[in-house]
Amino acid sequence: MSTVAMYTLGVVLLVVGIAVSIGLHEVGHLVPAKKFGVKVTQYFVGFGNTLWSTRRGETEYGIKSVPLGGYVKLVGMLPPGRDDEPGKIRKSNTGMFTQLISDARAAEYEHVEPGDEKRLFYRLPWWKKVIVMSGGPMVNLVLAFFLFGGVFMLHGVPEPTTRVEQVSDCVIAATDADTTRACTDADPVAPAKQAGLQEGDTIVSINGVALSSWEELTSVVRANEAGAATIVYERDGEQRTTTTNTTVSTRPDLDNTEEFVEVGFLGVSPEMVLERKGPLYVVTTMGTYTWETVKVIGTLPPRLWAVGRAALGLEERAVDSPMSVVGASRVAGEVTSAHEVPLGDRFITLIMLLGGINLFVGMFNFIPLLPLDGGHIAGALYEAARRGLARLFGRPDPGYFDVAKLLPVAYVMAGVILVMSLVLMYADIVAPVRLG
Repeated sequence: MSTVAMYTLGVVLLVVGIAVSIGLHEVGHLVPAKKFGVKVTQYFVGFGNTLWSTRRGETEYGIKSVPLGGYVKLVGMLPPGRDDEPGKIRKSNTGMFTQLISDARAAEYEHVEPGDEKRLFYRLPWWKKVIVMSGGPMVNLVLAFFLFGGVFMLHGVPEPTTRVEQVSDCVIAATDADTTRACTDADPVAPAKQAGLQEGDTIVSINGVALSSWEELTSVVRANEAGAATIVYERDGEQRTTTTNTTVSTRPDLDNTEEFVEVGFLGVSPEMVLERKGPLYVVTTMGTYTWETVKVIGTLPPRLWAVGRAALGLEERAVDSPMSVVGASRVAGEVTSAHEVPLGDRFITLIMLLGGINLFVGMFNFIPLLPLDGGHIAGALYEAARRGLARLFGRPDPGYFDVAKLLPVAYVMAGVILVMSLVLMYADIVAPVRLG
């Protein structure tokens, strides 16, 4: 297929994958809500104009024109106000936010019919509310787990070996502005080059230390600093020995790749082989990915600031900067149209990209602020704590927590998300992330 066709295919596959993920996210809310008897009037993937819909029982299922989200209409998300009669909402109030809350309650109860009183969402026990609202993001996390797990266990993970893939011609410090530049006369010759090592050699030992992994080789070389090195290697089935002196060079710290240390350097790159992993690797790696995603979410404000500066041409766009659907689609197209990469590897990368999106969406939705799912979860947990303390101290039941009081926060948060999305989309058009 042509480059354009492959690029388009990548974009389409990612968009379809995201749409399916959105649909399954909403199923995560829909199924437990119906199981607990909540009245559900709508299930839609997308926003905007309705492209297609059908009604099954009391629920309308459909697809809308803008595939940037979805929703499930759970009737009775907002309880009546303290002074309202059950099922009857005051139509007028004083104050902007008070009026907004009143209007939201009125809109909510337009869907309530006689006999629905016990099927309203706010009447659920707190733990059922938590299950319903966490169902959506949990589906995203499960999808991420299976997408990454499938790659790790069925396809395999590239692991470095002691077989040499490439020998450096010279020593260039890792802090150099361009580590991919050509060597100059001012750059010292790499120790591996001096030793006569070649592509395809397998390093067996260094200074008498037998090596079975790249990690062991790296550890021995770094600790050797500028010392003598006797290297036993295998070439064409025959073991040979050579000598050289490793040199001290600036390299990334293995424990913190953002920092640099002065360590021993040989100048070889490892050959990578695919190694299928087990369930324990999947669990521990997903734990690491999840924690890294939490840290990314925690640093979104400065990251968005940097993206905004990149969009204005004030700095380069970081490769690990956040992206919108536009940016992710561009990356998907570039991945699938990279003809120098094997076709299978391109689609594996696409699967992992979709897994990363699901992981981010799942964790982002747990932020305890409306209109995100985490805001409703936080409200249910607060309700449980407040009622529990009232029982403990023999006080009257305070009743259901009024989520409507948090609507001003929801409006502000929705505005922030909208601005964030627009900034990212604009940056993804004028200053896109470029793959190496």
